[in-house]
Amino acid sequence: MTVPGKLLQELESLRDQINHHNYLYHSIDAPEILDAEYDQLFRRLKEIETKHPELVVDDSPTQRVGSTPLEGFSQVTHERPMLSLDNAFGEEDLVDFDRRIKSRLNRNDDLEYTCEPKIDGVAISLLYENGKLVQGATRGDGTTGENVTQNVRTIESIPLKLVGEGFPQRLEVRGEIYIARSTFDQLNIEAERQGDKVFANPRNATAGSLRQLDAGLTAKRKLTMFCYSVGLVEGGQLPNSQSEILAQLKQWGLRTNPLVGVVTGIADCTRYFADMQGRRADLDYDIDGVVMKINDMGLQQTLGMLTRTPRWAIAHKFPAEEGATQLLDVEFQVGRTGAITPVARLAPIKVGGVTISNATLHNMDEVDRLGLMIGDTVIIQRAGDVIPKVTSVQKHLRPVDAREIVMPQVCPACSAEIKIAVGEVIAKCSNGMFCTAQQKESIRHFASRLAMDIEGLGDKLVVQLVDEKLIETTADLFQLTEAQLVSLERMAPKSANNLLAALEKSKDTSLPRFIYSLGIQEVGESTARNLAMHFGDLESMMAADQETLESVSDVGPIVASKIRAFFQSEKNRQVIAELCQAGLRWPVIERSANASSLEGQTFVLTGTLSQITRNEAKAKLQSLGAKVAGSVSKNTSYVVAGDAAGSKLTKAQELGISVLSEDDLMALFTEHGVVD
Repeated sequence: MTVPGKLLQELESLRDQINHHNYLYHSIDAPEILDAEYDQLFRRLKEIETKHPELVVDDSPTQRVGSTPLEGFSQVTHERPMLSLDNAFGEEDLVDFDRRIKSRLNRNDDLEYTCEPKIDGVAISLLYENGKLVQGATRGDGTTGENVTQNVRTIESIPLKLVGEGFPQRLEVRGEIYIARSTFDQLNIEAERQGDKVFANPRNATAGSLRQLDAGLTAKRKLTMFCYSVGLVEGGQLPNSQSEILAQLKQWGLRTNPLVGVVTGIADCTRYFADMQGRRADLDYDIDGVVMKINDMGLQQTLGMLTRTPRWAIAHKFPAEEGATQLLDVEFQVGRTGAITPVARLAPIKVGGVTISNATLHNMDEVDRLGLMIGDTVIIQRAGDVIPKVTSVQKHLRPVDAREIVMPQVCPACSAEIKIAVGEVIAKCSNGMFCTAQQKESIRHFASRLAMDIEGLGDKLVVQLVDEKLIETTADLFQLTEAQLVSLERMAPKSANNLLAALEKSKDTSLPRFIYSLGIQEVGESTARNLAMHFGDLESMMAADQETLESVSDVGPIVASKIRAFFQSEKNRQVIAELCQAGLRWPVIERSANASSLEGQTFVLTGTLSQITRNEAKAKLQSLGAKVAGSVSKNTSYVVAGDAAGSKLTKAQELGISVLSEDDLMALFTEHGVVD
């Protein structure tokens, strides 16, 4: 099919415009158009590429997220080692560093340094060939890292193609990937709403996000990056100073920190450090110090390297952000699953620019480890400069009236008995969905975006509804009336009717969403989908025994026991019945007439499939009753090997397990009537 020249011109113009606006937005923070205008350009580009897939190129702005999850990360050997930095923990260390450099250079004058905030993120190496991004790799041990190209392509501040001209044929750019504090806060808010595990700090969130095998998950985390240096340079030249190199990288579309400064003499380095320490709390990203480098690249080369560190750079670390305050009391909170968590109530203290009055103590084992008593003076630290944590107790300051911290015998929310299950250490309320605290958390989860997605049912409204005894269970939501809602504080008739409309709309759902919405312990979005695909209907899943549940992909003995326990509860079964009576409905999941023809057989998928996606193949196998596992074992029946199959294929061959090609798999689907 011949593509009109006018369309080709529009295509190139759109790509150029989008790349230009990405540069303005991410690199120099000077956007020229509104977000809505940008979105319009992007939609038009995507529209053309969808109609003409033959015109799609891998450096198009639309091609940031790959479609096929990886099985694992390959290793990358850095052509130039990614060295670590020596640390200075005080001004004396910094003065010694400057003195050593002057001695080695035989100079007495003040030297010029480039200073920049030390981002608390994950080091990354980006390789560009002829201006095109071809590889992203983690630092690893400095010599060998992991190939995370698919994931770095999702980061919007990293250009897939450099802008301008004059860049070397091969250029390795180094920098730090991080999650902004504001983004991190939103991630944890959403995780709490979904009943998922929250991230400990932005750095851990960044590291975990960068190592996702599914680039789509990485894209959702909104990572960003600051470039701070170059490594390999071939087929071109760069300026002769660190500051000018950073300026050049910025011109090519790479994001650099606007707080980079050039100073003369170690005294000015110290002043820069003090300035950054004072500004630290106001930044939207975590920093743990300042990096100081000799600005002149020629002097850097003269000074050279030690075994693992350069002689011309040092990281001046901030002192730990901590302070001492008094533990006034310990309260016990109840989570969605009934878990009882001790929370420290503290005399307010400012740490790292933030006033802290509460800190989680995690569990009673942590209380015992600290040897903590009410009335103690404790050291508070902001873990990762974000989450307040009690790190130690000043026992020599313990008052005579200090009180022991005792786990309550009954739930603080509903007064039901607190129990610790056999084989577990977490104390839980025994009242399940009839505990008011668990009710609130359960309803919040039910209404969350990945569950029933009930617009307008926020946390505060849930608390109101439960406290006013208008609802006790998720099923009660669908019995609410306008009169009941308008009786609530700050609830107008329009808002009430909007909520009722949202509740009505939510009744049309899917079985995976419904299963996830129930809030079964250990059952996340993926497991809910696997359960729905395996059983096809709610009744079969509720009646399943332990063995049957364990045959479901991603369901092991522990998860299976949690599912069984949930459905064996008469309270839970009653709520489910009431939800169905209220009109919740979902399409029938189409399963093969031969739905049990592969019952008892376990498949492992490896390598790249060309005729079908891995997820589609997995769903079809599960529709035939097969279990799809992530690893090869003696219990594996078949391994399906696509292109570039790796260690799983090797292990299958070693164990004598039957190996199927993609053609064999498609023939199997045809045989059992599950072709599209």
